[in-house]
Amino acid sequence: MSESLKGTLETILVVDDNALVLKVVSRIVEGANFCVLQANNGAEAIALAKSVGNIDLLLSDVDMPVMTGPELGQELKKTRKDMHVMLMSGGGIEGNLLVLNYGWAFIQKPILNEKLVEMVSDVLHSKNRSQPGGHEYDSRKDDTCEKKKEPDSFSNESK
Repeated sequence: MSESLKGTLETILVVDDNALVLKVVSRIVEGANFCVLQANNGAEAIALAKSVGNIDLLLSDVDMPVMTGPELGQELKKTRKDMHVMLMSGGGIEGNLLVLNYGWAFIQKPILNEKLVEMVSDVLHSKNRSQPGGHEYDSRKDDTCEKKKEPDSFSNESK
């Protein structure tokens, strides 16, 4: 694990039953200076979560045997209320339903490195940790992430 330039690393639990996807996604996120924990399935993720401290984000595949990503998210949120959840899928999973039903972020595979890092960062730094209105974190739209308000020429209208 490399030291963060900022001093602390946010911890992301990456879960995917496809070993290659798990490896690639973990490398992308770790390369963006996050601490990465890996699990091959929901049961392994739950066991790992019991043995570690803070987990800031669950980044899980949707369609896995035994326990799906949404089921894993629900289970972990019982004891980790402040943990963010971001789901990913390459199959025919309807991301709209996941976002609407759970309010969690969703990214469609195949994943672009920059897009993944941008979404992870935005989700981690969202104001409300329960992530209502998760549709703002839906990778299938061009304007996927909530834009930060920046001063502009319109802010001085009353002057």
